[in-house]
Amino acid sequence: MIFHQDQNPEELAYDRALRPRSFDEFVGQQNIRDNLEIAINAASARQEPLDHVLLCGPPGLGKTTLSYLIAAGMGTEITVTSGPVLTSPKDLMGPLTRLQRGDIFFVDEIHRMPRAVEEYLYAAMEDQAVDVIVDQGSTGRSVRVTIAPFTLVGATTREGLLTAAFRSRFGLVERLRSYPDEDIHKILERAATLQGLPIQADAAALLAQHSRGVPRHALRIQRRIRDLAQVQGLDHINVDVCHDGLERLSIDALGLEDMDRKILRALVDHGEPLGLKTLAAMVDEAEDTLEDVFEPHLIRCGLITRTPRGRQATHKAIEHLGGSSKAQPDSNSLPFE
Repeated sequence: MIFHQDQNPEELAYDRALRPRSFDEFVGQQNIRDNLEIAINAASARQEPLDHVLLCGPPGLGKTTLSYLIAAGMGTEITVTSGPVLTSPKDLMGPLTRLQRGDIFFVDEIHRMPRAVEEYLYAAMEDQAVDVIVDQGSTGRSVRVTIAPFTLVGATTREGLLTAAFRSRFGLVERLRSYPDEDIHKILERAATLQGLPIQADAAALLAQHSRGVPRHALRIQRRIRDLAQVQGLDHINVDVCHDGLERLSIDALGLEDMDRKILRALVDHGEPLGLKTLAAMVDEAEDTLEDVFEPHLIRCGLITRTPRGRQATHKAIEHLGGSSKAQPDSNSLPFE
């Protein structure tokens, strides 16, 4: 397997321990699970590789987990890499030529692949072959190398950055959504059982309310709460230790953290709508991170709006921060798509 170079080994081991091993253990995204199971069962019955799969949605919703479950369902191996690692077509040669029939080739953040790499995959996906340039210059020639039929599983947080030609080559396109509190509750209880430190139902419900609808975020919070409970000598996680932990993590009643409040404060203090570039510079955060990680939750909470002139704080944001704005938000502003 090829893993992300920036993955922390401790975090990787933690994720592996909690990762579901079958679709039955996977909580939430019921419609997507059903669609994938039907496709897997049909492909297995025909003894054919599964159609190529594109998984779309914000970070932390389970795209990587689903890719492993697809491989387990097909009974094949999985090779994992990421879009930023594949800088040129030659980076694909090794992984593709090592694949066996029906194997899963998982590319995380697939939208970050250069266009040349994306186009190079076309022949591999459709014709099970790639062209290799043997020599350069006037004597250059290409040799077609056959590869085993495989399934490309791509995960992306920015589906719109993929070309239409590339998207059309995926037989299955599934879009993951934020999880309701009930599903997060089940995920937290399962994780607590696997960790050996049970969590009370009301404590799990409290953490679920602060999870932003993202399992990865919920599990990160629970991990810190678990540490606090162990230090305090508790044999379970209760509501009191959750309140204490949430306060230490600076997570408020709406599930906002320091960066969320920093974004809101910048918008409220400025008064006028701000463009993404300007806002990113003001809070010292990457534009992609603002748009993919922080903004969706702030919009769901009704704290910011996207207008033709940029991002703007709402009355609810001003009230939440307990302050006043230099300019009142325009409630009649048109949404910006």
